[in-house]
Amino acid sequence: MRFVPKGYGGHRRSPDDVKRDGWQEQGLLAVAIDDDRLTWPERELVRQLGEKLYGHCPRDRKVSQ
Repeated sequence: MRFVPKGYGGHRRSPDDVKRDGWQEQGLLAVAIDDDRLTWPERELVRQLGEKLYGHCPRDRKVSQ
């Protein structure tokens, strides 16, 4: 027999559900810079906002080969 405390079992929300709920309930926006649903200008705006608020993204660095 396996015991699972209340609230720790069952359905796990998808990342998009968590993002949607964060936006609708708290006004927080979580956007991946490489989200295929965004156009290039929208992705660029997200990148610029992220850099303004939090600094350069290490993922954007060019890797020399």
